[in-house]
Amino acid sequence: MLDQVKLISLPSVVDSRGVLTAIEGTKDIPFEIKRIFYMHHIKRDRGGHAHRDTDQVVIAISGSFTVELFDGKDYKHFDMNDPAQGLYIPRMIFITMYNFTSQSVCLVMANCFYDMSRSFRSKEEYLNFLRK
Repeated sequence: MLDQVKLISLPSVVDSRGVLTAIEGTKDIPFEIKRIFYMHHIKRDRGGHAHRDTDQVVIAISGSFTVELFDGKDYKHFDMNDPAQGLYIPRMIFITMYNFTSQSVCLVMANCFYDMSRSFRSKEEYLNFLRK
C-alpha cells in the first residue's frame, strides 16, 4: 500500500509579491475535496490512526514536521517543510506525525466527511483488522 503514497508538487505562481499556491480537487490532487482542516499551536504528536475510506493530502503550510506511514509491514518517513508540496496518503495507511516546529501549521484535505467510527484509533486495532 505504501507504493501509492506520493509527494505532489502543488501549482504555485511566484511574482514580486510572493507565492500563491492554489489547489483544485480532482485536478491537482487525486480526489474531490470534501473536508479541509488544519492544525496549529501543536504541542505533541498527532495522528496515531488509519482511516478505512479516507484519502488525504497533507501539507506543511508553515514550519516543518515528520510524517510516518505504516501499512502493516513497512514504514516510510517524509519530512514535510515545503508549502508547495503535498503528501498524498491513501486510505488504510496508519499515520503518525511528529517533530513539529513551534510555528508549524499542517493543512489536511480529505475525500470524506469525518466519521470517527470509520477509523482505527490504535496500531493494535489496525493490525488486528489487517490480520483478518
